[in-house]
Amino acid sequence: MKPTVTLFIPTKNEIEAMRVIMPQIDRSWIDQIVVVDDSTDGTAEYAESIGCDVVRQQDKGLRAAYAEGFAKVRGDLVITFSPDGNSPVEAIPRLIAKIQEGCDMVIGSRYLPPAKSDDDDAMTAFGNWLFTHTINVLHGHAWSRPYTDAMVIYRIYPTRLFYELELDKPEGYVTEKWFGTLLGVEPLLSVRAAKRKLRIAEIPVDEPARIGGARKLLPFRWGGAYMAQVWRELWFWR
Repeated sequence: MKPTVTLFIPTKNEIEAMRVIMPQIDRSWIDQIVVVDDSTDGTAEYAESIGCDVVRQQDKGLRAAYAEGFAKVRGDLVITFSPDGNSPVEAIPRLIAKIQEGCDMVIGSRYLPPAKSDDDDAMTAFGNWLFTHTINVLHGHAWSRPYTDAMVIYRIYPTRLFYELELDKPEGYVTEKWFGTLLGVEPLLSVRAAKRKLRIAEIPVDEPARIGGARKLLPFRWGGAYMAQVWRELWFWR
């Protein structure tokens, strides 16, 4: 039987981009859209008006959006999606097709040729390379089929994987406190999927420049917290 698919969209004041991006999504590709919103600009109301299942986020941070929103996901598979224009809509059916070849997770890589990122600058490009290379080397993914993009949000995997890899448990994110910041789940997901030796594939997906809004990047605090998290996983989770 064909698996059902949920498009999972965390939002924070993305109304300008949402009005551009959401009409491009062919609803025949997916079975559900979950929007987890922490906005003050009408994003939640817009998402409800176009038939999305909206979760109004209670706690702060991207990790909280996942923890709160995944409880509402009904699909067998979930695609995590950035609504700011960075995740091109036309890649959705390609991700679905690829995971049905027998993969456990498929990543829409910005760095797998011929893909390119129009949203990168020198600092973010180097940071993504450094984290991806470190995850490959430390967690056994370097000599089989290494990641080219371990950090990106745009990917598809079975919904149950979020819980099997214990991404909902706060213990994996203790480095937030060390650096005074809030983290997302993608680096930890990449680490634990590699440690479990899951069947991971990538497809090249361009990253267009974001539409409107403001970049929510805290490079030094995030970088320190993520790097500490990646190293800590050598001992913490087995």
